[in-house]
Amino acid sequence: MSTLAWFASASLAVWVWLLLGQGFFWRTDQRLPAVRRGADGGRAPGVPEEWPAVVVVVPARDEAGVLPLSLPSLLSQDYPGRAEVVLVDDGSTDGTGHLAVGLAARHGGLPLTVASPGDPAPGWTGKLWALRHGMALARARGPEFLLLTDADIAHEPDSLRRLVAAARDDGRDLVSQMARLRVAGAWERLVVPAFVYFFAQLYPFRRINAARPRATAAAGGCVLLRTETAVAAGVPEAIRGALIDDVSLARAVRAAGGRIWLGLADRVDSVRPYPGLGELWGMVARSAYAQLRYSPALLLGTVAGLVLVYLVPPVACGAGLASGDAAAAWAGGAAWAVMAGTYVPMLRYYRLSPWRAPLLPFTAFLYLLMTVDSAVRHHRGRGGAWKGRLHAGGGSGAPGGGEFASRHGE
Repeated sequence: MSTLAWFASASLAVWVWLLLGQGFFWRTDQRLPAVRRGADGGRAPGVPEEWPAVVVVVPARDEAGVLPLSLPSLLSQDYPGRAEVVLVDDGSTDGTGHLAVGLAARHGGLPLTVASPGDPAPGWTGKLWALRHGMALARARGPEFLLLTDADIAHEPDSLRRLVAAARDDGRDLVSQMARLRVAGAWERLVVPAFVYFFAQLYPFRRINAARPRATAAAGGCVLLRTETAVAAGVPEAIRGALIDDVSLARAVRAAGGRIWLGLADRVDSVRPYPGLGELWGMVARSAYAQLRYSPALLLGTVAGLVLVYLVPPVACGAGLASGDAAAAWAGGAAWAVMAGTYVPMLRYYRLSPWRAPLLPFTAFLYLLMTVDSAVRHHRGRGGAWKGRLHAGGGSGAPGGGEFASRHGE
């Protein structure tokens, strides 16, 4: 066999293993169940007899553009127990805090507190500094659960009810949903579903949710956290410098003995637009190198892995057909077909045509370039820049493609 055929065969072997041996990562069936009602209108199994108190904590920095779409959805939660919202205005310059007060006065609903923590202390990222302040205010209310959600995340009216019911029913300490991201524009439709797919490939939800978990992760846009578990895990203090805070949070909770559930959301959506490639590129490049722990060796390994797994199949298929190399064409085409087939469920989740699946290698190539650019930015002293702040070095998190799925605000 030719060298190209050998590489294509290696890629095919990797894809067969990913298909069958990586926790069925490509399936999209890990979802929260609906809150059931009894046949006679009474309480159904799994529904709490008494709904526990919850405080929703929203860190927000310069979010006036999306807050009118997200905050009213939190204030209008149809939750049977005691609940309130704490929005932490993290040094906004666009009137985020005043806008939040006005939205609460206009829409009513759950009580709203707007607070400001001041500038982050040394060693803290801005979002975690805001969460520290908000969680401290929330704990003073004595809630059983905290809902940590980003300022660009809109919740359907039963969202909080479903999260709490799932946590109570299954004894989970952390229940997290990966919000359905916006896919209105052409670049969003090309890039966004792929990054959620990459995240699930790295952290298969079934392995996270299993009785004996073999992976740990969360999605920072929507995290219901048991208050006593947060205290036991020492968060957010224990992860104060993490750029990839959601995975770090999940690891801290797991280390403290907490049980975790992570799945895709049906009724939780990101309203933040990414109309062009530049916005998507900046979002990923901001901290992709942090996911690799700022390691040149891990960067090199990631680039090589992306080339072998995602780029070799279409190249081998095309070159093999052009040159008459049947082995390269067959192995490359088979690997490309398996790749595309595993991507179809995610495209359907995003209500996009499955005919987009063969374009996944192109999106993977874009991600490769974004990751390399992230490393270049870091070495030029511009890594971690976000909304006027520079958070460089020290971030803990996971290597790979989950950054876009978990980063929607500072």
